[in-house]
Amino acid sequence: MYNGLINIYKEAGYTSSDVVAKLRGILHQKKIGHTGTLDPDAVGVLVICVGNGTKMCDMLTDHDKEYIAVCKLGVTTDTQDISGNVLSESEVNVSTEELHEAVAAFVGDYDQIPPMYSAIKIGGKKLYELAREGKTVERKARRIHIDAISILDDSKLQSEGLFTMEVKCSKGTYIRTLCNDIGERLGCGATMAHLTRTAVGSFHLEDAVTLDQVQQLRDQDRLDEIIRPTEVLFKDMDFVHIKEDYLPKLRNGNPFKVDNIVDEHLTDEQDVVDKDAEYADGTRIRVYGADKAFYGIYAYDARTKLFRVEKFFYETN
Repeated sequence: MYNGLINIYKEAGYTSSDVVAKLRGILHQKKIGHTGTLDPDAVGVLVICVGNGTKMCDMLTDHDKEYIAVCKLGVTTDTQDISGNVLSESEVNVSTEELHEAVAAFVGDYDQIPPMYSAIKIGGKKLYELAREGKTVERKARRIHIDAISILDDSKLQSEGLFTMEVKCSKGTYIRTLCNDIGERLGCGATMAHLTRTAVGSFHLEDAVTLDQVQQLRDQDRLDEIIRPTEVLFKDMDFVHIKEDYLPKLRNGNPFKVDNIVDEHLTDEQDVVDKDAEYADGTRIRVYGADKAFYGIYAYDARTKLFRVEKFFYETN
């Protein structure tokens, strides 16, 4: 079984669930999930979790994301993107200065109302299911955060009402809705014409691989080149190795003491120091066994002097 994270380039026409289904066939394993939906027409980074990596799905969903979006002024649609039914068309008379000023107003905290065509559930039903039934329901605004918006191209603003922007934002941000809201602020309406997700946390577009490339690498027995170890997301965290004789208990998710940690560089000074004093309450560490296997993320409880599991990843093949 494969374990880890794959940076997939999602091509247009696929839903995120389609990508997962196709990878289950390519990798011949069921334990696969994705870390954040991309609309079928959108392209770009879709981080896929396989094996014990599926335990990371919720954590990766929380990561900041980056997008490049093409926005068309003067048109609104029911889906807030170009694939939807046109609701209105307006004349566009927006200067470059007015565009930049309107876009800048959305940087920072922003109360965004989710679109009807979204997977958010209200009353047990997904919004897009209600929208397809012709229903519109009240949605509460959600606080999101936009770190930065940069206008990459406004050369077609006057001729076609088009501009391209790069957006760096928090989880839960709908770029289609951002385009719509910019259009409202400018008084002419707008819809999203194209979307590319360029980054999810430390996963970037230039490193993403297509489904066809995954299949080719599988056939060449080279999948290890693209499957990143699960613990890569915690690379900045300190790590320890646990003594061989404690591994049976560690494999069951039991807590451990500082004395169970392998002393890799003993000195006379370390022999007499209270090793528990080296760890503050709440200290989080990566835990490996003497067998080099990754077991998970543990946090130190100063009251009980135990490291307790926070996220357990060890699995037997």
